[in-house]
Amino acid sequence: MSPNPQRALNYRRSRAAYPPEPWYLGGTLLVSVFLVPARSLPGNFGDTLPPGYWMVRIAGRVIVGTAFVCYLPGGAMEYTELLVVTPALHRARLRFTIPQIWVDSPASRTGARELWGIPKHLAEFDRIEAHDTTSMAMRSHGSDSAHIASTYGRTLPGMHQFALPVAQRLAGRDFLSHNRIIGAITRLTTRWTFDADGPLGYLAGRKPLVSFALRNSSVIFGMRVRRS
Repeated sequence: MSPNPQRALNYRRSRAAYPPEPWYLGGTLLVSVFLVPARSLPGNFGDTLPPGYWMVRIAGRVIVGTAFVCYLPGGAMEYTELLVVTPALHRARLRFTIPQIWVDSPASRTGARELWGIPKHLAEFDRIEAHDTTSMAMRSHGSDSAHIASTYGRTLPGMHQFALPVAQRLAGRDFLSHNRIIGAITRLTTRWTFDADGPLGYLAGRKPLVSFALRNSSVIFGMRVRRS
């Protein structure tokens, strides 16, 4: 979809506005994958799925991915986020849905909700990075909701590319956006801490199956979007 010139002009005039789709973003993603019993998930966890979509389950457990992301200067916007993503099926086609996500950018929050039905909320983030370690934390509603202490390992050769079709339902509207991530895969050792009484309390005390970082990444979000 071609960028809207008027929307682009409005964005340049106001830092609070969001840029036209697609968004070209760059940065580092710290990713972990958990298996969570379906009965432990919040009751509204599947509310972001359009009709006809089903969360993938393995022996009664749901695949839950978490990612701290720091988008750097040079892209469409610069901000930090923590997201939760889970795979879903629709007519045997694999999609993903984002039931929970927080950002520190009002423009990103508004744009994601209006363009792709992604239910972003505002939060505060802290980040400390050294040569081979990164520590990130998110505060929501005045409490420390999530924290990751991570150490980078070996980086696999080359740059790797992933398709990320995202299906969302928000405020009675359905969205399917086609997106892409390109980055270098780095092994990651992580220690997650979640507030048991916070919005990610269902992950408290759980250890991820696998963790990895996507470094020097390019993210293209909103290349092709279907709305209904």
